[in-house]
Amino acid sequence: MSGEEYLELKFRLQDGTDIGPRRYLSATTVATLKESILAQWPKEKENGPKTINDVKLINSGKILENSKTLGECRGPICDLPGGVITIHVVLRPPSAEKGN
Repeated sequence: MSGEEYLELKFRLQDGTDIGPRRYLSATTVATLKESILAQWPKEKENGPKTINDVKLINSGKILENSKTLGECRGPICDLPGGVITIHVVLRPPSAEKGN
């Protein structure tokens, strides 16, 4: 009765493994998704992200902005009924320690 819409998402890591699928409200922000990825990141993987700024999420060829909600990021491909949406996870390379 609340009219809340859920989307089922899985996150594809660079090595081809997935986190999820899991359901999220369409009002969930991209920043919240990134926090969820950090919490679910496989412990056995080396060089995992430390903060949400280390993670980029890509869906339908577009980098998703932290301040946007899932509902704002939806494209026509997301309207497939009952489908799981795959979002690609890209990590920023570690920044150089030197100030040069």
